[in-house]
Amino acid sequence: MEKIYIGVAWPYANGPLHLGHMCGAYLPADIFARFNRIKGNEVLMVSGSDQHGTPITITAEKKGKIPEEIAEYYHKIHVKDLKRLGISFDLFTKTTTENHTRVVQGLFRTLYDNGYIYPKKVQVLYCPVCKRYLPDRYVEGTCPFCGNKNAKGDQCDECGKTLDPVNLTDPRCKICGSIPKIRESEHLFLKLSAFTDRLSEWVEKNNHWRASVRKFTKKWLANGLRDRAISRDLSWGIPVPVDGFEDKTIYVWFDAVTGYLSASIEWAKIRGDKNLWKEFWKDERVKHYYFIAKDNIPFHSIIWPAMLMGYGGLNLPYQISANEFLKLGKDQFSKSTGVCIWVQDCLSALNPDVLRYCLTVTMPETKDSECKPYKFIGYNNSELVGNLGNLIHRILTFTHKNFGSVPRPGPLIKQDEELLERIDVTFKEVGDFIQNCHFKRGLKSIMDLAQTGNKYFDQASPWKLIKSDRERCGTVLYCTLRLTKAISIMLEPYLPFTSEKIWKLIGYEGNIGQHRWNEALTEISPGQKLRKPKILFKKLDFCAIFEHPFGNLDLRLAKIVSVEAHPNADKLWIVTADLGMLGQRQLIAGLKPYYSREQLLNQWIVVLTNLEPRKLRGYQSEGMMLAAQDGEKVSFLTLDGKGQPGDQITVDGIMPQPKTLLGIQDFQQVELTIDDKGLVMLEGKALRTKEGKIKTSSRVRAGSKIC
Repeated sequence: MEKIYIGVAWPYANGPLHLGHMCGAYLPADIFARFNRIKGNEVLMVSGSDQHGTPITITAEKKGKIPEEIAEYYHKIHVKDLKRLGISFDLFTKTTTENHTRVVQGLFRTLYDNGYIYPKKVQVLYCPVCKRYLPDRYVEGTCPFCGNKNAKGDQCDECGKTLDPVNLTDPRCKICGSIPKIRESEHLFLKLSAFTDRLSEWVEKNNHWRASVRKFTKKWLANGLRDRAISRDLSWGIPVPVDGFEDKTIYVWFDAVTGYLSASIEWAKIRGDKNLWKEFWKDERVKHYYFIAKDNIPFHSIIWPAMLMGYGGLNLPYQISANEFLKLGKDQFSKSTGVCIWVQDCLSALNPDVLRYCLTVTMPETKDSECKPYKFIGYNNSELVGNLGNLIHRILTFTHKNFGSVPRPGPLIKQDEELLERIDVTFKEVGDFIQNCHFKRGLKSIMDLAQTGNKYFDQASPWKLIKSDRERCGTVLYCTLRLTKAISIMLEPYLPFTSEKIWKLIGYEGNIGQHRWNEALTEISPGQKLRKPKILFKKLDFCAIFEHPFGNLDLRLAKIVSVEAHPNADKLWIVTADLGMLGQRQLIAGLKPYYSREQLLNQWIVVLTNLEPRKLRGYQSEGMMLAAQDGEKVSFLTLDGKGQPGDQITVDGIMPQPKTLLGIQDFQQVELTIDDKGLVMLEGKALRTKEGKIKTSSRVRAGSKIC
């Protein structure tokens, strides 16, 4: 048994997770972790939400919130999305814990005491309009290297160069758009140049790295390492633990990478042994794997190793699995630019394993890849339903119907031996591919094996043998059940929910993760009872998922925080609705004849947020509060279950793709109805948030209209 450490990039808590996050870091890391666990290795996989830094403060300022509120809100969403997709972290934490602060300040102080951090006066940008210093992400401008006009103050996403805000051409304040002034400020710097020789020697030894990672890292070293600012003029972050710099915070890049260590220490404390982390960090036999996107390469191949060298006694990275970018059209997935497809939206239309499969075959392992969601339908219908699902279902359905349990095999013929040999070959291929972080090729090998199984089943024709040679039929089915068992185990790192279903259907008890990788090659016991087969995957309808008019709506859960009488209308209330991170909206609701102010205040409601604003009797309505009408009775829509202001309201099987603005006629295309339990339905499916369903606030007749 080996010990494997896996560190996964920390996402900024300034928005939900998108498909680029999953393809770039979290899904490949999970595949690798699950594979090593089922092999019997001891794995520690950690990450967390990066809750500090300018991305959070900028988002907070835009939404009129405090940074803590933004960071915690999106951290909770990260945790939910990762869990729903089956990403199996041993710990997913955050950078605002006391433990993390203590570890970061301890590492910082050790580097300072060892002479690797020093003070230096530098030029920084100051916004005379906002009246404050501008840290990196508060500045945008033209990259001096590639000419990208939307480069960030710390890094250009186009060419990957790290930048200093003062070196940008035509810099501008991201908040107000004005041209900043240059001022002088004293900051602390990491003496990165002191590690040039050690890093160069270490990188040369890592010839097992991906070619792109080695090339990028060597280019950085060849260009000469420059000392890097490690403090910043920002109140939101971990305070610098050095006298005279108490008004500054630790730069977020130092803060975040130290999370790999702090999360390990936190995990050990949770396990009840505060020294347990040392088994993964101080034992040189333990290999450290890092899963990131390519824009994070220098932080993991140069800066984090330099910090570890300066601290001393801790393991350096063994493998840096850096994927290229997932793109939507020509643009890179990015929260800041809004080029995103959110994970939570996809999970409202696709089951988790379908999404995991689609993302794996799209994964940008060696070059940028374009995300084309419409292709997901083809992957599901052709490859999962038509190949894998078809194979497993026909094997289990036929065997369950005619034998009820695993048949006892008779003598094997060449055809059977070739199938079993193909299982052996695929088993070795898949293991090698995953171990070397070639995840797409590993999944393709499994799907090729499924295709081989379908051909074997067709050629052997057990539906004919059951009438003429029951023993031979049993042998064929035994071989296909061996195949089914092998696929269920090899599939576990990729499609864990489906793998578990198959495992149970062929009669095994307990979680498949409690078994071992090598069991894919072991026999399956004759007489083992099979469970009643179930369909693993369902065909998807392109129009239902991507072109249904409901997908154009941006329906959100909101809480009423104030209700005032409209001064120019007897039947209208002016309602202020809290939509969480989306801020507050003013709504004009014609509910005065039906509800008093007290009956509406603090109630959960459903708001159509992307309806074109309009004035009603002189007051602006910034959305529409939905209600059901039953003759003279009106009942507003509310929540049955748990929720948070701003939660998106979806319907299973339809991917939300809200338009910027809708007319009332767009909403009227969607036929929402009320069922006999008061739930709001669309074509037989309930409207829901992540943890609740939408219902009427009072009883109305089934079939009542939504208005």
